[in-house]
Order: sequence, then structure tokens, then C-alpha cells
Amino acid sequence: MAKTDHAEHLAMPQDDRRRTSVVDTPAFAEHGPLVDHKVPQAEVVQQEPDLAWSRIRHYLREPFSEFFGVFILILFGDGVVAQVVLSNGEKGDYQSISWGWGLGVMLGVYSSGISGAHLNPAVTLANCIFRKFPWRKFPGYMLAQVLGAMAASAIVYANYKSAIDLFEGGPGIRTVGLETSTAGIFCTYPAPFMTKTGQFFSEFIASTLLMFLIYALKDDGNIGAGPLTPLCLFFVIFGIGACFGWETGYAINLARDFGPRLVSYMIGYGHEVWSAGGYYFWVPMVSPFCGCVFGGWLYDTFLFTGESPINTPYMGLQRLVQPKRSVWSNTYGDNKV
Repeated sequence: MAKTDHAEHLAMPQDDRRRTSVVDTPAFAEHGPLVDHKVPQAEVVQQEPDLAWSRIRHYLREPFSEFFGVFILILFGDGVVAQVVLSNGEKGDYQSISWGWGLGVMLGVYSSGISGAHLNPAVTLANCIFRKFPWRKFPGYMLAQVLGAMAASAIVYANYKSAIDLFEGGPGIRTVGLETSTAGIFCTYPAPFMTKTGQFFSEFIASTLLMFLIYALKDDGNIGAGPLTPLCLFFVIFGIGACFGWETGYAINLARDFGPRLVSYMIGYGHEVWSAGGYYFWVPMVSPFCGCVFGGWLYDTFLFTGESPINTPYMGLQRLVQPKRSVWSNTYGDNKV
């Protein structure tokens, strides 16, 4: 979204100006981008657009982009955990894990710019609520993100299978929660002292930070990170891991946790992948959605002056009593999205 200076804004027709309660004075046109529902390559002419695969790829380019973005994220994230755990800390430590996950996010974002690089169903949901991302795309994005995480975790398992056999004590031995268990390579498990409330809150606060900082980095009305956003997200994830990761493993992402957890169940880790930590598995499935929505609400309520439901009458709550397509579709009357 291009910026508009105040002189240009005053010259706009009255109907096109932002509304304000100050008589005869339009609101200043400060805003950030509408993260990120305009596909950068949507109008690019393909080399051979009539080929069958060209048509399929064009139609599914955004889910493919999310799939491979999460795929890269999990390859680096689960890969660094595997190396640290299976080497008994000789080839890395907790700090290495924070670095690995940060790199995974940065490179995943670079790989999936076509789709906006959400890499997280909770981020997609927040963008649907606050940044007019089309609701109709949410199921496809979420499915692609989970499948990307599953594929990557399966590859990490295949790569480290011999080391896992040695670490666990023999071929086919797969355990959860023991000194020689390797289930934590693939998904998160809480520290033994954590209560269910503590588990939920730990994931909630990390997810809130994530979404708040994403919107800060993408807001051109703030400093804005611009093309440095992927690098800045590296430091965001590194910081969350270094400062808030110990208690629950900072999943902050349903796809990142549920996809590899399902794969670990399928390859023989057993029912304990669901029951461990007092059936902790549902926490990283639910809490990130709550935290990301809250983080988006915090940023838009107190800092963001651009286009958001928060900056409408009753802070957008009026929409709750208007279940109409024109209110909720985010693309009503827009044939380009």
C-alpha cells in the first residue's frame, strides 16, 4: 500500500477521504500495508500458461507457497533439535535450538513470499480478522501449512533414524518422556512442573508477542522493516525462544506442532504423544489462535491508525451483529482477490 502525504490527502474527493470527527479536517492518511493478501506474482505472465501444470500451479501457487515455507521452517527447526538431542549436547545446546528455529522462520519467509509467508494458521486467522485477508483462503492455507510440517518432520525422521535407534536403545524403540526419549525432536512437550493454566499462558504470551511484532514490522506508519522483515523475524523467533521457550517449547503454531506430532504418532511413538503433559497436545493447537488474535488487537488498538476493524465504529464489534457477506467476506465487490 503506497503512502499518501497530507497535501495529497487533502486534494482527494471528499468521499475518498478517511472519516474524522474533526469538522472540515480529514484524518491524516497514515497507514501500513494490508498484510499480505495481494499476491506479488498474481499478474505475472507465465512462460507457458496453457500447459496443464502451469494452470494447476497458477491456481494453487499460494497453498504451494505456504507448504514449502512451513516445510523449510520445520526442516531447520526439527533438524536442529534432533542434532542437539541425539548428540547429547555435543553438537549444540539450547541456544543452538533458538538459532535454528530463527533461521527456519527467516528462510521459510523468503521461500513463501508469494503467499504472504504466514507459515502459521494463527497468523492467517489474525490477518483475516484485522488485515482483510480473504476468509475463503483460510482453510487452504491451514491445510497446506499442516501438510508442509508433516512432510518436513517425516524427512527429519528419515535422516536421523539410525541416530534415533541408537539413542533410544534399539531399532523400533520409540518413547515419550524418558531420559532417552526422542519424541521431543518433532513436537513440543511441557516442563513437568507446568500446570495447565501455565501451559496455556506460556503459549499465549509467546503468540501475542509474535503477532504484535509482525504487525509492527509490517507497519509503514511505524518504522517498518520493509524488505528486512524476514531478517527481523529471525530475531523475533530467536528472542521468543531464548526468553520464553523453556517451559513449553514455544510452539506458537498449530501447524508446527500438530503436523509433526501426528507424524510421530504414525511412526510409532504411541498414544503418549497425545496424553503426555496431561494431554497437553491441545494447548499449542488452541492457545496460538487466542494469542495471535490478542496480539493483533493490541497493536491495532493502541498503535495502528490504518485500515482495520478496530478503527471503525465500536472497534469493529458492530460486525458481530451483521452476519452478511458484504461485512465478513473481506473481498466483497473486489474481483482481484
